[in-house]
Amino acid sequence: MPRGSSPKRERQYEHIKDSALDRGASKKRAEEMAARTVNKERARSGESKTAGKTSTEDMSSSRRGGKRSHSGSEGPTYDQLYAEAQKKNVHGRSSMNKEQLKRSLGK
Repeated sequence: MPRGSSPKRERQYEHIKDSALDRGASKKRAEEMAARTVNKERARSGESKTAGKTSTEDMSSSRRGGKRSHSGSEGPTYDQLYAEAQKKNVHGRSSMNKEQLKRSLGK
């Protein structure tokens, strides 16, 4: 973290890093993702001395992450669909492929 970072940004960094590690990212990759995300948020809120155009004018990193996990060229992942089917107690979900899960969930 850069010198002079607020306690809030320190907590945000640790939370993002821990989440990435839980998802299986390497320690180096987790630290990089956390640093980039926190630095972008600092730039967006005017906490950094310099800020690039993409940091201030692009969509926020939290919104981008949400869009990637639920949409895109193929929509939600198989694991996301399976978890939703599990919550809705869809019968036969363990033998379904991604397309079958989508149909059973009405997607």
